[in-house]
Amino acid sequence: MWDGSTESDRSTGSDRLLQLLLAVAATVTTLLLASTPAQAQADTLVYPGMEIHQDSVLCTLGYVDPQTRMAFTAGHCRASGTVSDKQGNMIGTQGSFRDNTPDGTTVDTNHQITDWQVINLTSDVAVNNVLPGGRVLVTDPAVLPVAGMPVCHFGVVTGESCGTVESVNNGWFTMANGVVSKKGDSGGPVYTPTPDGRTVLIGIFNSTWGVLPAAVTWQVASQQAREDTISAASADFAAAPVQP
Repeated sequence: MWDGSTESDRSTGSDRLLQLLLAVAATVTTLLLASTPAQAQADTLVYPGMEIHQDSVLCTLGYVDPQTRMAFTAGHCRASGTVSDKQGNMIGTQGSFRDNTPDGTTVDTNHQITDWQVINLTSDVAVNNVLPGGRVLVTDPAVLPVAGMPVCHFGVVTGESCGTVESVNNGWFTMANGVVSKKGDSGGPVYTPTPDGRTVLIGIFNSTWGVLPAAVTWQVASQQAREDTISAASADFAAAPVQP
């Protein structure tokens, strides 16, 4: 039975709940980190396209949400939990993730690839959503990858390369006609220029399948992250002892 709410109303309510849960998670993270010496410099800046390290794993940061102070990269970039910048300054800790990246060099296009990781940023770093080069990276649920659309990828090893979306598969898509990548570019932002002049995130770089670079679709990854964050917060709430 219709309760008078719209899909937009429900989506807005879900987003507000997510922001509240993320704020609680960020507070807990801050309290835990407060017991250890500060490892990040006051002028450390976190932004999409920057170089990040998790133990010995080099990757690229894909997206930064200044409002929630959360960042995203590829799930297969995860390690023991601490995330640092190029200079070794701690910028955050590993949060939820999913990664079912297949082994090998090829993959069935019907296979659903999930490969993302949430990073909870520390309170002592500055954050923005500006790509190297000065363009603001935004998200828009209405902008989805479509075969033939222009696309660019930024990785810390290869820099920016652009081409077109080749094919859209099950939660991921491939690129061609100029998009390149090397080890270390994983997790980097994949974006498209829009007619109104925006630079819109459409994916997080995953791997190369055959000869085609590929990315997981941002809309799918962000929805999974939202679901996992809400589920984890609900479980923590249920497990909390009841105060007398």
